[in-house]
Amino acid sequence: MDTFMCSNWYFLRYASPRYDAGPFEPDKIKKWLPVDLYTGGAEHATLHLLYSRFFVKALRDVGLIDFGEPFTRLFNQGIIVSGKQKMSKSKGNVVTPDEYVAEVGADAVRAYLMFIGPWEQGGEWNDSGIVGISRWLNRVWNLVLTGYSSTSPQPEAEKELRHITHRTIKKVTEDIERFRFNTMLACLMEFTNYLAKVQEAGTISESSWQEAIDTLLLLIAPSIPHLAEELWERLGHPFSIHNQSFPTWEEQLAREEEITLVIQINGKLRDKVSVLASISEGDAKELALSRERVKAYLKNKPASKIVYVPGKLVNIVT
Repeated sequence: MDTFMCSNWYFLRYASPRYDAGPFEPDKIKKWLPVDLYTGGAEHATLHLLYSRFFVKALRDVGLIDFGEPFTRLFNQGIIVSGKQKMSKSKGNVVTPDEYVAEVGADAVRAYLMFIGPWEQGGEWNDSGIVGISRWLNRVWNLVLTGYSSTSPQPEAEKELRHITHRTIKKVTEDIERFRFNTMLACLMEFTNYLAKVQEAGTISESSWQEAIDTLLLLIAPSIPHLAEELWERLGHPFSIHNQSFPTWEEQLAREEEITLVIQINGKLRDKVSVLASISEGDAKELALSRERVKAYLKNKPASKIVYVPGKLVNIVT
């Protein structure tokens, strides 16, 4: 019953679990359903997903609900393999998470599974990888609790901190929404390394430092909940970090002031140049054609087409 019956409509019952006048409360169904996002393995396609669709369509046809699909969006995650093989007891390559949780903590195991590869592809379990995640969490712990002393605040350092902080908020937010957990964590690691350099230099105010540290903890909270909660409390903030609003960014502050513009000729890299991020298409094309290295490759050949990818490259086709 649990596999082939209840699993096909439990999400409807979840909207009103204590309702006793029917299978579910109609008003709650209209508020919460259908499900916004379903995540699971691709193997669910021929069983659970198929049956739940049948149930929902049948319930719609008898007038109990007013929608015909149970899940608005489907996202299939990949699998974690060991020794380039899918884990199974018969092969003896199963990794027991409890042992790692006891050694490095649940947060490290959780973060490693998110960092191991693109979420939809999965990846190969590697002990050295989880050790690297554990070291990063230790750096976060030390960074937050060591404290900060301002030696000589500098306006340029403050400006750079605001830019990198807002850039990080934007990247992390967008990666979470797109299930790019591995690149999200990589971005947070870069932010941690940057803050460590700021801490050593002492070139920003103490209030700016505290704001940056609070932002770091809020950004890691969804992925590393226990560590974030502990550090949030130790800093004297109100319980709980998971009750706080997620940070938001300002587009102007997050925008890169300078970018590296790649210049290609017939798809091959021929030059690079640093330009303002706000450079127009016309100026980018004109700049590319004026570069001496580009002129040397073109050898007076006319450009039949110039393709411009904003913020990235100019490709000159001869």
